[in-house]
Amino acid sequence: MDGVFIRVEVAEAARSDAELARRLEEACPVDIFAADGGRVGIVDENLDECVLCELCLDAAPPGVVRVIKLYDGGAALERHPA
Repeated sequence: MDGVFIRVEVAEAARSDAELARRLEEACPVDIFAADGGRVGIVDENLDECVLCELCLDAAPPGVVRVIKLYDGGAALERHPA
């Protein structure tokens, strides 16, 4: 996908969390996340709109969501569990 500079990962164990899906969908200002049948969905065609605001990281428990910067050697934005 041309123009995409990030990849978003959601821990597999959390993908079926309907409440998390709702929170992520609500938090993201550029609609990267979708509550898809009670599961966390990622809208690939919106990834190029990411502004690295970290609202998804704030909405999810630590260690669940990672935003990988493809342009920065794979550096990740993430919250680590305490």
